[in-house]
Amino acid sequence: MILSDLTIAPARALDAGRLSDVMTCANAQHEWLPRAHSRAEEIGTLGDMIDVGWVQVARTDEAVVGFVVRRDAEIHGLYLHPKAQGKGIGRRLINVAKDNRSHLGLWSFAANARASRFYRQAGVVEVMRSDGADNEFGLPDVRFEWQRRAA
Repeated sequence: MILSDLTIAPARALDAGRLSDVMTCANAQHEWLPRAHSRAEEIGTLGDMIDVGWVQVARTDEAVVGFVVRRDAEIHGLYLHPKAQGKGIGRRLINVAKDNRSHLGLWSFAANARASRFYRQAGVVEVMRSDGADNEFGLPDVRFEWQRRAA
């Protein structure tokens, strides 16, 4: 994968299936994470989020390699294909999510140590933990927040 040909741009309607593929591959790395939705449900939900403009996609000439979903100041998901991890693409996606924002928030599963490490390195701070009673998986999670520093 050549990063010089990487672009980040709003998702297109036909990207929903590719985004579902990226999400499925990324989530398959976590044996503790159950699959909650069918592929058709994922594609439908992703399509809805694309339609309202929440999704930015990282793509190379060859493929969609990742995406971030942001509604206002809340990141609802950041996914990278496993082959795209560790190449700075996630950093670029989170920086796009930070553009024109004074603050952001997101939830991540407590068991996802790699994601927690990534968010901390990106300047996103842990502010609380929960037992997971309020998420669809019932898994403990961590609330992260980011504030733009005054110039």
